[in-house]
Amino acid sequence: LPAAPRRSPRALQRHSSLLSQYSSLLESYTEGEIRQLISALVERYSQAMNSGGHELPLFPQAGSRRKRARARHKPCALKELEVSVSELGLGYESDETVLFRYCSGTCEAAVRSYDLSLKSMRSRRRIKKEKVRARPCCRPLAYDDDVSFLDAYNRYYTVNELSAKECGCV
Repeated sequence: LPAAPRRSPRALQRHSSLLSQYSSLLESYTEGEIRQLISALVERYSQAMNSGGHELPLFPQAGSRRKRARARHKPCALKELEVSVSELGLGYESDETVLFRYCSGTCEAAVRSYDLSLKSMRSRRRIKKEKVRARPCCRPLAYDDDVSFLDAYNRYYTVNELSAKECGCV
């Protein structure tokens, strides 16, 4: 059998250098601070698992931390898109286009006591296998006027509460 490829000794040296950097960094912390750091990491991992997330990778892809940080700071806001009536998925066949307004973003600032308590109950496994969210959602608070259109067979339809007018954290 051919010999398996091996790492070069330089990679081993870089690895030990990295370990020495981390060990010197961790030596500057007290035992209590290290325990607090580890418990925060474990809690974060369990929250991700309890919220229906998939297992978190130990070594995420390069740049993913930056992408997550940017995505986390987009506040709840009203966005819009021009789409055909057929694309709305309501079962109508029409080539007419409408302006579809929707809500998108995060609601970190709107966390209430309810959200914190629910998160705690889930992490303690008091609430199991139920689809509940322990954080507010970005949703429409009000809707635009009704939307009317002709379908492909020249029938006239009116749809209400189709497009968001105002968004907020609920």
